Amino acid sequence: MEAITFSQSQIHLLNMVSHIKTENSLELLKEQLSQFCADLIDKEMDELWDSGQLNEQKLKNLRNSHYRTPYK
Repeated sequence: MEAITFSQSQIHLLNMVSHIKTENSLELLKEQLSQFCADLIDKEMDELWDSGQLNEQKLKNLRNSHYRTPYK
């Protein structure tokens, strides 16, 4: 079996999570992590929009596109 290697950020999160003792605290953490991820995505989307890599026409094209893998 191969050893698992954690990054510094993963170790930090594991240490922080070890202090969670209640369901309420866990729910609060989930909300905070979800908000953190949403904020990162918003920032990246704004950067794509500002750079011109994403625009209204490209969004319209994506709405009508099908990128699923065809299964036989």
